[in-house]
Amino acid sequence: MTRRFSRVNYTACWLLPHTLSIAKITKMFRFLITLSILLSYFNCFSLASVVTCSGIVPMRYRNDKISITDFGGVGDGKTLNTKAFLEAIYRIQHLRRSGGTLLFIPPGVYLTGSFNLTSHMTLYLAKGAVIKATQDTWNWPLIAPLPSYGRGRERPGGRYMSFIHGDGLQDVVITGENGTIDGQGAIWWNMWRQRTLPFTRPNLIEFMNSRSIIISNVIFQNSPFWNIHPVYCSNVVIRYVTILAPADSPNTDGIDPDSSSNVCIEDSYISTGDDLVAVKSGWDEYGIAYGHPSSGITIRRVTGSSPFSGIAVGSETSGGVENVLAEHINLYNVGVGIHVKTNIGRGGFIRNITVSDVYMENARKGIKIAGDVGDHPDDKFNPNALPVVNGITIKDVWGTKVQQSGLIQGLKNSPFTGICLSNINLHGVAGPTSPPLKCSDVSGSAYQVKPWPCSELSGSQQTGACSNHF
Repeated sequence: MTRRFSRVNYTACWLLPHTLSIAKITKMFRFLITLSILLSYFNCFSLASVVTCSGIVPMRYRNDKISITDFGGVGDGKTLNTKAFLEAIYRIQHLRRSGGTLLFIPPGVYLTGSFNLTSHMTLYLAKGAVIKATQDTWNWPLIAPLPSYGRGRERPGGRYMSFIHGDGLQDVVITGENGTIDGQGAIWWNMWRQRTLPFTRPNLIEFMNSRSIIISNVIFQNSPFWNIHPVYCSNVVIRYVTILAPADSPNTDGIDPDSSSNVCIEDSYISTGDDLVAVKSGWDEYGIAYGHPSSGITIRRVTGSSPFSGIAVGSETSGGVENVLAEHINLYNVGVGIHVKTNIGRGGFIRNITVSDVYMENARKGIKIAGDVGDHPDDKFNPNALPVVNGITIKDVWGTKVQQSGLIQGLKNSPFTGICLSNINLHGVAGPTSPPLKCSDVSGSAYQVKPWPCSELSGSQQTGACSNHF
């Protein structure tokens, strides 16, 4: 039986207005903790049960609270507040209050350079609070390249530190009342367009080698490069966030879990200039040598638009990617709805990937699984290091105004196996269905797929790659 699909507005749950003041922060955090528990049981619309992975990191209540204004912070949009942020976080790090400390950012626009967070802290943005990045690129700090990349992603050598950064941390929360973190990325985008970048652009938020991280109820906008980048991390929850960047802003990926495990991404809206969510794990020979896979990634109830991919794996997958679940996804005005991408020289593996319950509208291509995507860090990559792709399930997908149904293109010496396409209906722009899906060097099964896919995918649901999904 063909499943019926409907578009659901998932944004209403996390864009509800808040009108709390600093005097009510204690009540707010108790409310957030209670809400986190309640949302495990009740859907905010119909009291039906809602599935969530957010319980992997419980929300922490902080008895100790300080304000950025206590350290000379001025929210006039002109005063540089880097010193105030550094001093406030130094205080949190060195006084080590029991249960950690909440740093409160009251309404206002706080201009600042990049800064590092510390363990056992909450960065709390009030309604109307904006933390805005300075446009002084000359004094932006540099850090070493990621070992799994071997160099900056854009340029050889080091890279600019992310606007808000954390390395080797635990128990960190970035949350609030839908305040804003603004990367003012236009100056960086123009440097990229003019090819004047000396180093790789900074991410908006990056956590490295960290665990027990929560990012929720914050608006992220105008990132210079990738927006939220947890790398070498575990137990990360990203929920109820809004991520915005112009459609022509280069490489402004929404959320990129990278060589990380147990990552929960839920209930968010993303509209950027590149992939909405892209699961990664290192780049060619450097990622192979580092050998740190991404695993246990859940992406659920995400809505968004992008000229590139909606839900993506890759193309940097050299450490391996496995056990990824993406479900209840709404995509509008996208380049490729679902994109699994890798290349020769990547090595690694991509396996046990499930994408289900997807609605897409106005897409250039519905589904693409390809082994010829992405560039290389240098000429030292091994062309015989071929990725192994097995166990990709895409089911319950409905698309309208889809120009091309898609492409599944494996590698001649490393065919993609275990591909399951089930209950997929992609309507074209000019007719009832888009052109047929094309395949090469691939094996698997298909069931109730329109337009009917290539002959390499058998038509029986009882045998082959789809046998475990009925």
